[in-house]
Amino acid sequence: MNTISADESNGYILIVDDQPNNLRLLSTTLTNAGYKVKNAISAQMALVGIQAALPELILLDIMMPDLNGYELCQQLKASPETQNIPVIFLSALDDEDSKLKAFEFGGVDYITKPFQVKEVLARVQNQLTIVRQQQKLAQQNIQLQQLNVELARSNKDLEEFAYIASHDLRSPLQTMKAFAYLLDQKYQGLLDNKADRYITRIVQATNRMEQLIQDLLNYSRVGTNTIQFKQTDCNKVVAEVLINLQAAINVSGAVITYDKLPIVRGNATQLEQLFQNLIGNGIKFRRPDIPVEVKISVEERKKNVSLSSSSIQESEERSEWLFGIHDNGIGIEPQYFDRIFQVFQRLHTIEEYPGTGIGLAIAKKIVDRHQGEIWLESSLDLGTTFYFTIPV
Repeated sequence: MNTISADESNGYILIVDDQPNNLRLLSTTLTNAGYKVKNAISAQMALVGIQAALPELILLDIMMPDLNGYELCQQLKASPETQNIPVIFLSALDDEDSKLKAFEFGGVDYITKPFQVKEVLARVQNQLTIVRQQQKLAQQNIQLQQLNVELARSNKDLEEFAYIASHDLRSPLQTMKAFAYLLDQKYQGLLDNKADRYITRIVQATNRMEQLIQDLLNYSRVGTNTIQFKQTDCNKVVAEVLINLQAAINVSGAVITYDKLPIVRGNATQLEQLFQNLIGNGIKFRRPDIPVEVKISVEERKKNVSLSSSSIQESEERSEWLFGIHDNGIGIEPQYFDRIFQVFQRLHTIEEYPGTGIGLAIAKKIVDRHQGEIWLESSLDLGTTFYFTIPV
């Protein structure tokens, strides 16, 4: 059989029957119902017609000379070009064995003779609806795959741009920062108050820019494929984080407590970043005159994961670690829950709470990279809990 493009299909119904009266009746019935119809009085003629243009649906008589309906259907299902064309068998045979055999050879439905017009139209309409829905889904899947490829490429380009831009900005920024510090050290008090204020603002601005560049670099590195995952002790990770946050802990008087934490499969550097961002938030967004308390909890829980196939929806139970970072800080209003995980999203001014607005975006990206989920619960003036999961 010659190769046939699906684009050559004229959207017609092919009726294959060696009885002219049956052809005439079915053709008239379907044509009057608005369908485009072509007839073939033998299997060989049907093959010639199919080579010219693929039909959407085939109504196929079983009892034909030379090549019967079963054999023709088997031949069509063996060819990649025609295997997806639905076949409705036509037959005067009304026994169970004949019907089972029709389905075994690849038929999707079975109509017995003599024909009932309403039955024929209902079965034809049903199969064409299924065909067109499958075609639509296939086209949507192709488009989604293309969009996913483009999105992956865009994300990679964005990460590379962020890394290169941030890396290249560091050198001139360090020069600016060095000269700003020299001005501050050498001329502080020798100039007027306005000049001192200007120098102080330059130093503060360079410090903020340096932090922003570092956060951008961290964000761009999270998704790289060079990151290696291995068994990581979260107790050691948190212990390192508390050393890094020691200055903030001393200033705030924060009390950090945590349960015995598990060993997980992950990247130690990224997990350290994750815990540091979330614990650091609990310290930074504290209420005045309230002792800062941050508690880390963890529990193992079961989760049903959907496993979808082409025709069957199944699920299986999997285990995951549920971590919670609980603080007693200022809290967050519910309308901002989704927004805070986006890059550069801030709910407060820099003067109120310094930062770049990237920390929680990095946290989400790290959790995503570890195939987990992150969300929060919060009440104003009571505190916030960030939850995240990591598969066991």
